[in-house]
Amino acid sequence: MSTLTLPSILIITLLLVVGLVFFIRASVKDRTEQVQLIAQEPEESLLTRLQQYFDQRAYRVTAVDAATNQVTFQGFVRPSWFLAIFLTVLAACSIFCFAIVLSSLYPQFTSIFVGLILLAPAAGVFYWQRAGRNEEVFLKVESFTTEDTTTQSLITVTAHRDELAQLQQSLKLKPSE
Repeated sequence: MSTLTLPSILIITLLLVVGLVFFIRASVKDRTEQVQLIAQEPEESLLTRLQQYFDQRAYRVTAVDAATNQVTFQGFVRPSWFLAIFLTVLAACSIFCFAIVLSSLYPQFTSIFVGLILLAPAAGVFYWQRAGRNEEVFLKVESFTTEDTTTQSLITVTAHRDELAQLQQSLKLKPSE
């Protein structure tokens, strides 16, 4: 190989490693969002359905504000075994590729560079320690009457985006426009 090829491959590989580090860090990032959903049922029956839904998902009520109709649920979100293993394998592949490039540049240190693969489980451990956490769901329900005098409920939910998608799908709620 030419003297210019190996350093350029090293630079590209370093960029890929940096991208992997940011990907691993993003796997534990908080993704809390707030949405407003509309239900075609009165507030009382909707609150019962929401309570049952969150009970099934292992959330418990931690606070109730009757004046504003706001309920706070809390539950522990377990980390994913699949994602921990996936991040570990991804880190191992990345470190191996990095070791190959470094071994091409500095052949006398090949065994040290390949030994860096032993650091790969740190990615899974990092994810596992940070991903398992208590999550809160803030829920506010308000009734309103439409132009054709039907009563509907407006639900304002603040939660993790995956939880919001699951709630919307399970209870067949429509987003407000």
